[in-house]
Amino acid sequence: MESIIFLILFPLFAGVIMLALPNGRGRDSFVNFAGVVTCIGSLYLLYEYFGKGAQFFFVDGTFIDPLITVAEIAIGLFIIGMSLKFRKYLIAVLAACQMALITYTDVVFEPSHYAGYDLFIDEFSLIMTVIIGVIGSLICIYATGYMKTYQEHHKDVKDKRPLFFFLMFLFLSAMFGIVFSNNIMWLFLFWEITTLCSFLLIAYAGDEISWKNGFWALLLNVIGGVAFAGGIFFINAFSSGSDIYLNELLTSSPGIALVAATFIGFAGLTKSAQFPFSSWLVGAMVAPTPVSALLHSSTMVKAGVYVIVRFAPVFEANLIGIAFAFIGAITFLTASAIAISQSNAKKVLAYSTIANLGLVVACAGIGTEEAVWAAILLIIFHAVAKSLLFLSVGSVENQKHSKDIEDMGGLIAAMPKVALMMLIGMAGMFLAPFGMLISKWASIHAFVNAIPPFGMLLIAIIAYGSGITVFFWTKWMGRILEVRTEREPLETEASKPEMRAILTLGALTVLACLIFPLISYTMIEPYTHTIYNSVSPLLSLSNEIIMLFMVVVVILLPVSLFHFAKGRTLRRQYMGARVSEVSGEHLRFLGSMGVMKEAELSNYYFEGIFGEEKLNRAGVLSTILIIVMLFALVSWFVPLEVIM
Repeated sequence: MESIIFLILFPLFAGVIMLALPNGRGRDSFVNFAGVVTCIGSLYLLYEYFGKGAQFFFVDGTFIDPLITVAEIAIGLFIIGMSLKFRKYLIAVLAACQMALITYTDVVFEPSHYAGYDLFIDEFSLIMTVIIGVIGSLICIYATGYMKTYQEHHKDVKDKRPLFFFLMFLFLSAMFGIVFSNNIMWLFLFWEITTLCSFLLIAYAGDEISWKNGFWALLLNVIGGVAFAGGIFFINAFSSGSDIYLNELLTSSPGIALVAATFIGFAGLTKSAQFPFSSWLVGAMVAPTPVSALLHSSTMVKAGVYVIVRFAPVFEANLIGIAFAFIGAITFLTASAIAISQSNAKKVLAYSTIANLGLVVACAGIGTEEAVWAAILLIIFHAVAKSLLFLSVGSVENQKHSKDIEDMGGLIAAMPKVALMMLIGMAGMFLAPFGMLISKWASIHAFVNAIPPFGMLLIAIIAYGSGITVFFWTKWMGRILEVRTEREPLETEASKPEMRAILTLGALTVLACLIFPLISYTMIEPYTHTIYNSVSPLLSLSNEIIMLFMVVVVILLPVSLFHFAKGRTLRRQYMGARVSEVSGEHLRFLGSMGVMKEAELSNYYFEGIFGEEKLNRAGVLSTILIIVMLFALVSWFVPLEVIM
């Protein structure tokens, strides 16, 4: 248990020290040290508990429980104070309601004083620990170089890097707390810390748009927080005290578990930016790139899908779960379609994140063993590949002062190392045998067994959405690979901390592809077998052999791309039998009337078909309708004696 306590507390203490350290090599060195220690700590925890199954730990709450109550009230008061200061009265009212609910539960029911196991760890927790510890630490290390360049390019932004790194490490501490908490009251505190950190990090620049987007993220997540607090109140009001512990709740009466799963799952929808709450994650793109990477890959949104996947067995074979599945499926389809119309690289990554999290939610809503297996595999590969892409785009933005995809033409020649890592990250999102494609295959297979006729409709949505993802990834890859003229690589593509983090994540993406059968056999399948009391393998030997052959192809592909990085000199190009010539950065061809015309290359974005505003409206309205039906189903299906 000591290593679990260490991982929760060490990032917090390290962040506090960073608050006192001035900008400079000393602080950056300490960030690197803290990141390495956190990473090693998470790997040591994996070594310590690997293959041991679920372990539960009792913690004396005599002093801890009052501290948790005080911390929850302090967070609520801070949010209310900031909301009143900026005249965000709705947020203040919702935060007050949330604080009142949780305080009333603490005082009247005293749930945290029941004798039970407050901390636990199992295979799913271990997977999340490695994601948080390794990827989160790499993002923090990357940030030492990125934020220095960011402040140099943004002279108008007040330099608050000590606060920035404190919040980043506090974020990691809270995420460790979420995945280790068996006591739902403890989980709720860490949940609220992530909400607070995301709000302050999104508003880092301190300008009008940053505060606006930060408060919007806060509003939507406070709505989820009220639902979470309502779920805790329900558990304590209508069940035995032991149900305040996650392991007890999942095996309690179906009515209690289903209502709690609905309320807490709803909070998970807001945290993971599912429609109709997706807009906060898109708005979060105003934050510095390390913030975006942290929110999208190893924290925040992963907290949302984590709790939903935890409750997946409760959703199996019922209409409540089908409602969650359709919210996820519609989010996947709509966000993928919107990504086609975006030329802003960070917005493409944002909508891609929303879409893939939607697929995780859809799998959790189905709730079968195979669907949960697919959901966890999606979480793993999405975390690695998406963090790699965000960090790479951040470095490109620092060099080119643009995050527009159209400005990335010929990037494979100008920034070959970063471009290669981007291509690996994109391959990880949609090419075989990377886990995203494998997981989509598994999810479609799992949907076959869903309640008819919902399963076939979900399959159609996921299949079409998957086809759409190929569109926006391949056109971006094509832009990066486009080399029309001679280009010399930049002498410095990124700072040393940035490049170390990017190359490490690129290697981890390929490594995850190589060892995913091992991850499945040793981590995911033992977890699902325990939850569902089964022993049947979920990955056949024939599929593994085919995928291993495909790995060779995937590895050879990026290696061959180094050919494009040599700055080829192109004197002529074939232009449909027209005379063509290359001059500097320009490609010209002989047009009508003997006039030399300049060739222009650009992608199709189909704004008229996949426009952001139009599809957002459709996604929001359809998911709001499903949410209304969801809570109507809860009130109908719960036994009368539970709610009396």
